[in-house]
Amino acid sequence: MAAVVGGYVAGQPKVSELMVWGARAQIITGLILVGMASAIDSIGKEPDNAKVAVKLVIAILVAAFAEMGRADAKRGNDIAWMTHAAGGLAIVNVLVAVLWT
Repeated sequence: MAAVVGGYVAGQPKVSELMVWGARAQIITGLILVGMASAIDSIGKEPDNAKVAVKLVIAILVAAFAEMGRADAKRGNDIAWMTHAAGGLAIVNVLVAVLWT
């Protein structure tokens, strides 16, 4: 998350490579953590599947906008709304994690 949001703040109006790799890592590590939380019985509770699904959809959108924005930036087309969409959705994902109880 820090790579995506930090890359968003530092790299405007372009999508940086840091944002792309951060978005990829966010999906992979999130799936690993949810899988581990589901598999470990000693925790005593299951993850909220609705929250996990919402966060996964948002993370996939962040990765998609970051990938498309980076590809356009490499071709010389700086599309600012893709940068804002990826960064804004990453912030929304943080808010979902923190505020959803």
